[in-house]
Amino acid sequence: MSESRWNENGDLVGLIKTLPALYFTAQKIVTKMKLKYPFVLIHISTVVLILAESSRPPFACDSSHPLTKSYPFCKPTLPINQRVQDLISRLTLDEKISQLVNSAPPIPRLGIPEYEWWSEALHGVAYFPGLHTGMSLNGTIQSATSFPQVILTAASFDVHLWYRIGQAIGREARAIYNAGQATGMTFWAPNINIFRDPRWGRGQETPGEDPVVTGKYAVSFVRGIQGDTFEGGKLGHHLQASACCKHFTAYDLDNWKGVNRFVFNAKVSLQDLADTYMPPFRSCIEEGKASGIMCAYNRVNGVPNCADYNLLSKTARAQWGFDGYITSDCDAVSIIHEEQGYAKLPEDAVADVLKAGMDVNCGNYLKNYTKSAVVKRKLPISEIDRALHNLFSVRMRLGLFDGNPLQQPFGKIGPDQVCSQEHQNLALEAARNSIVLLKNTYRVLPFSKAKTTSLAVIGPNANSAKTLLGNYAGIPCKTVTPLQGLQRYVKDIRYHPGCNAVNCSYALTDQAVKVAKGAEYVVLVMGLDQTQEREELDRVDLVLSPKQQNLISTLARAAKNPVVLVLLSGGPVDISFAKNDKHIGSILWAGYPGEAGGLALAEIIFGDHNPGGRLPVTWYPQSFVKVPMTDMRMRPEPSSGYPGRTYRFYQGQKVFEFGYGLSYSNYSYEFLPVAQNKVYLNHQIKSPKAELENSNALKHVPVSELGTELCSKRIPVTVRAQNHGDMAGRHPLLLFVRSAKAGNGRPEKQLVGFQSVILNAGERADVEFELSPCEHLSTVNEDGLMVIEEGSHLLSIEDKESEITVIL
Repeated sequence: MSESRWNENGDLVGLIKTLPALYFTAQKIVTKMKLKYPFVLIHISTVVLILAESSRPPFACDSSHPLTKSYPFCKPTLPINQRVQDLISRLTLDEKISQLVNSAPPIPRLGIPEYEWWSEALHGVAYFPGLHTGMSLNGTIQSATSFPQVILTAASFDVHLWYRIGQAIGREARAIYNAGQATGMTFWAPNINIFRDPRWGRGQETPGEDPVVTGKYAVSFVRGIQGDTFEGGKLGHHLQASACCKHFTAYDLDNWKGVNRFVFNAKVSLQDLADTYMPPFRSCIEEGKASGIMCAYNRVNGVPNCADYNLLSKTARAQWGFDGYITSDCDAVSIIHEEQGYAKLPEDAVADVLKAGMDVNCGNYLKNYTKSAVVKRKLPISEIDRALHNLFSVRMRLGLFDGNPLQQPFGKIGPDQVCSQEHQNLALEAARNSIVLLKNTYRVLPFSKAKTTSLAVIGPNANSAKTLLGNYAGIPCKTVTPLQGLQRYVKDIRYHPGCNAVNCSYALTDQAVKVAKGAEYVVLVMGLDQTQEREELDRVDLVLSPKQQNLISTLARAAKNPVVLVLLSGGPVDISFAKNDKHIGSILWAGYPGEAGGLALAEIIFGDHNPGGRLPVTWYPQSFVKVPMTDMRMRPEPSSGYPGRTYRFYQGQKVFEFGYGLSYSNYSYEFLPVAQNKVYLNHQIKSPKAELENSNALKHVPVSELGTELCSKRIPVTVRAQNHGDMAGRHPLLLFVRSAKAGNGRPEKQLVGFQSVILNAGERADVEFELSPCEHLSTVNEDGLMVIEEGSHLLSIEDKESEITVIL
């Protein structure tokens, strides 16, 4: 239809042009057109509806919609349980089944729009062109703030930073939704699996190897993204966005030597489940109040996670009080039958997961086989209704059944919140506070801004914007590569990639050497990228490629001064060769530092920021690859040569320890005297297990027997920290504890608290920690029960120790 004919009927072109600001229903425009152009009725309705939908967020219960009635499920004044029950009662069986998959279609007769459960926001709102997820950056808003990959921000050991990142991501997500560029507000993040094995390709997505750090990260990030306060407990009815803790549980292998995540059966002891794999998920649910969980592909002790009633219903819901929805990982239901052979028929797989407590299937298995499972009497409809209750409850908490979301509590969050200067500054702050200084022999760093005349920047990661982002990244607001960051400090910069890719299959050594020789200082930006480690790609080695190692060593020998080596990687790397090379003066690990990573690196290299990050994972030697990745045991077995895993149990050599990180300043620590270093729990031992069975046993009691009053005791611990350097610095204090009596499955040591302190040159400060004996001085026995042992426990920060004695 020509524009002139539209203009003949009351300037409808003008009306349509105003749709991004004002919503006109199709019915009103169609009514206006009926008499003069009845033959275009359907076409106009369609065009206007499409334009209107694209300019506003989708929602149900639109009071101006001709199909919407005053259903009880549309009344925000009613309790959500009552509203959801009313909605489910109005659905046919086919409509119910249609809502059990991630791409839930609309229910037009009830005015309910489509909903996409799958969106990603691991370290920024992610968008994958061509992949059907609920968020789009292909409209008015075309980018989102890309924060550092999670493994790097974990190195800050800063819970408030993690909260602020989650908060920023939640605001940007809601802004994108409000702009009409989303069909869902449920984000499948954070990934809180333990980084158990250094070869895991997805370890970059996690907060590291420690359950305490991972749990605190989960709580902070979830509270931020969902719109809660930092302290928690103030969320109330509304969700800014929905977070989903994944992958539940004991999932940390993707594809290693022919074993893939779909068929892997993780054999895990009750002890390891209780003190390593489960605590982060418990924290995420009990403290973070996450509204979503994703069950993992793999089996644990023979049972697929998504079909495990004990895991999903008894543990998460009944014991931990989970109140949200549970999604499968994508196609996890189909593999239960097709690859694992756990379910004999597709209908059995569908029945297994719904009876276990799963609610929505990423994939189409529930869409295709739920009805036949009902017909074959393998599945009662009540299980479908139970799942729908959880799903529609979350959608209602997101405000999607309360009328126009733009008029709801989060409706005023607009496009100006996306890529705001505040969020971009936060991305820079996160990178600069997380980058770890691993070596600084001869105090090569920081370079002098005034005296550095020329600089060579060499390496395949030196000018790669893509590498900065890691995986599950969106479209960044803007990126600053390491080369671009350093160009802000030195005019005379010579750049060379050094080789064709990070694997250096074709090295340009001679050309790179020439560039290195022509500059006063050399910065090498090397490491890994997503061709080396990612989802579905675990590493088989812990070293850099031989050609990259050779290039680094050759350039270091050729340079006029000791070089600076920058490593971009998610997983740990055995760089013993560089650690021991006198020609390599400084080493920085920068993870995948996000959109502002290059600027953060440059600020550290030239001393505008004092590095303070600490490693959130142990860096193992190459010899660790002899340990099968499929061995899930955490504790060592000396008789067989099994060394154990993570800093808590590993007994082998290390390249760098968990928590290691240098600064341009030197810090000292001391424990201040405590009023009482003995903890009397005054408990009468009833259990025969308390008897001394061997020389390594200690008198102990289950924490569950101590009761609330005894477990509410708190131990104040004060540490004095002093900055002896000439630069101000931010430095995390990591407080560990270990039993004075080693062995018998006890950790070598265990992190019990961490805080950051900012100190000016020469300044000192007292940092207070508060310990709970039941939480921080307990261990897990072989039956998976928390027990507290009588005897001495040693607190430590760096090389300083303080003793606390527990008396039962």
